[in-house]
Amino acid sequence: MSYFAVHYTYVSDSDALDLVRPRHREYLSSLVGDTLVASGPYPGSVPPGALLIFSADSEDLVHTQLNADPFWQEGLIAERRVQPWNPVIGSLA
Repeated sequence: MSYFAVHYTYVSDSDALDLVRPRHREYLSSLVGDTLVASGPYPGSVPPGALLIFSADSEDLVHTQLNADPFWQEGLIAERRVQPWNPVIGSLA
C-alpha cells in the first residue's frame, strides 16, 4: 500500500457546495476503512479547499474513487491534485 495526498480546490459557489456537501461527505465516509485515511477542509482558505489522505494500491484506484465523489461529478472541484506521499514520522509512518 502507498499513501496519496489529494488536494481539492473548490469552486467559489458556496450555495452549490452547501447543497451537495452532505452527499460528498456520505460518499467519502463510505471509503473510510477501505482507502480513505482522513479528509477535511482547509479552514478559511481562499479559494476553499481540502486535503484527503488515501492508502491504496495505486494512484489509478485513487483517481477512480475520486471520480465518483459527488463534488467532482457536479463540477464543484476546480482543481484536483493527487500526489504520492511518504510519511516518515508519525502514526502513518
